[in-house]
Parts: sequence; structure tokens; C-alpha cells
Amino acid sequence: MQGPKISIITVAYNAQNTIERCINSVLQQSLKNIQYIIVDGGSTDDTIKIIDKYSTNVDAFISEPDNGIYDAMNKGIALATGDVIGTINADDFFADNDVLYNIAKVFAEQDTAIIYGDLDYIDPNDKVIRKWRSGKYRKGIFNWGWMPPHPTFYCKRSLFEKLGGYKLDYGSAGDYELMLRFIHQNNINAYYLNKVLIKMVVGGISNKSLGNRVQAMRFDLKAMKNNSIFLPIVTILLKPLRKIAQFF
Repeated sequence: MQGPKISIITVAYNAQNTIERCINSVLQQSLKNIQYIIVDGGSTDDTIKIIDKYSTNVDAFISEPDNGIYDAMNKGIALATGDVIGTINADDFFADNDVLYNIAKVFAEQDTAIIYGDLDYIDPNDKVIRKWRSGKYRKGIFNWGWMPPHPTFYCKRSLFEKLGGYKLDYGSAGDYELMLRFIHQNNINAYYLNKVLIKMVVGGISNKSLGNRVQAMRFDLKAMKNNSIFLPIVTILLKPLRKIAQFF
């Protein structure tokens, strides 16, 4: 298959317990036409020591303080040379060894600039506790609280050049705002790959406390208002309700 080159960006900070599994899941991919970039936020544990073990397989590595996860992702995007860019965070890993091959195949065969898929949340014992099944994108569906799982989001590098990267003033909704901007606001064609692409360990900054959840909702609302969501207040109520079905 003559597919696109894919740049994979891993963002890490004090991730000594998970970073090695993440790295190995990238290196074990059957698709070899990839660029692997790791952006570390200046870890103080053994994260950098673990990354150094794989230095010959990492194409670009930065370790320095940043302004959060989306600033780190933007640094990775600036280093990317692939036709397609995707991210896999230090706590996540690919569901199988053919994920990137399947993504590259779709980009090679379909007229699309964006691909997304499905995701499983797992507990520390690798038990699946929540299933995020995206379904096909339909124009306007963002108005009803829909969004794809960002860890499965891959797009052509040219989109970042044309529409910009992650905006840092949306807090934990930086990924949501970017997907809204690309797909909903700018009508970029998005293709649903009906496969589990990523396994994600449960837990996240926006869900650690009631205060964080309220702040996350405020950031979501800001992203909606600035990206032409029809009824932001209704949408912000529907968005968490969609998560309930993911537990069944």
C-alpha cells in the first residue's frame, strides 16, 4: 500500500508508570512509514530515563516546561513532517498493531482530510469499563452534544497550516474546540473508521473534582459559542448525557 506518512505525537509529564507501554505500542505498529515525536513537559520522575531507552526509535524529542498539554501538542505539530498527524498520550496505547496501517489505508483510499474511530476506557487492570463508539459524522450533529474521541483523531497536516493548531485559552476543551473548528465550523470531511483504535486508562484533569468539571463545562461552552453551535446551553447539557450509553 502506498499510503501517507503519519507523524505520531506523544505528550508526557511524569508518566513513568505508563510511558513505556505507550512507546512500545507505537514501535510495534505494522505501518513503518511513521515519524515518532515525544514532547515531555520537564518530567522529574523516571519518564525521561525510560524514553532514552528508545532514543534510536524516536525521531524527535523535546523535554522542557510548557503551558499545558495543548502547548506541548503544538510543539509536536511544529516538528511534524508527515502528511497526517495524530496524537497518543503517555497514558494511552494502540488497541492493536494494525491501527496506523488501517488509518493510512483509509487516507489512501478515501477522499477525506480527517479520520476518527472508537475508544475503550480501561481500569488499571486493563478491564474495559466504558466503550466510546462514535458512529458516523452527520452535518450538524455537534449541535446535539456529539464529538469524536480526540485520541482517535487524525488529520492532514495541511489543516493545521490552514486552520491553526490547539488554542491555549480553552483549558481542558482545547481538543474539543479544535475538532469543532475543523469539522463543524469549517465543514472538513471526516471519515469514521469503525474500529477501536485506542485504549485509555481512566482518569483525567477535567474529572478530578466538581470544581474541575464545572470549569470544564465553562470551557466547553466557550468553544461552542465561538464555533457556531446553534444552542450552546442545550448542547452543553446533552454532551455529558451521551456518555451514559458508553457504560452499557
